[in-house]
Amino acid sequence: MARSDAAAKMLLTQFGIDEAPIDPVVIAEKLGVLVVPQDMSDDVSGMLLRRGDEQVIGVNQKHHENRQRFTVAHELGHLRLHRGRPLILDTDTRVNFRDTVSSMATDREEMEANRFAAALLAPEPMVRRAAREAEFRTAQQLALIMARRFEMSEVAMNYRLINLGIIADSTT
Repeated sequence: MARSDAAAKMLLTQFGIDEAPIDPVVIAEKLGVLVVPQDMSDDVSGMLLRRGDEQVIGVNQKHHENRQRFTVAHELGHLRLHRGRPLILDTDTRVNFRDTVSSMATDREEMEANRFAAALLAPEPMVRRAAREAEFRTAQQLALIMARRFEMSEVAMNYRLINLGIIADSTT
């Protein structure tokens, strides 16, 4: 099991969450993390600020609700997996800060945070159970049904289903 998946599973277990849809804002609150919807540039999804014992997740309130949910889960992934960076800003464009972590593989960190978010919002056992129970004819239909069930975008759910080996591609 990947580190991201294990960290997400541990968090769900810690709070006794075993049913979808999973609310990442509630999880953040239970961790003492303040989630603040904000007006942000369209290319910014969210940010994580750490200052001493305080942690704040800012989320772009102009984005679709499902994207906001994924963003909060993604920032929780940074919080749980990537210690020590005081500010993480997630944008569609790359922002490089010249500091002690600038030489680290931030692409790897973004991939880990995305994987964490997917595992948190759509845990493998819940996804597999829901897929077995769903009535569908195509992978695209399954992705749509599952996206609605787990309150994720179709794109994010499609990737989750592919990564779990449940479908090969939703275009077939």
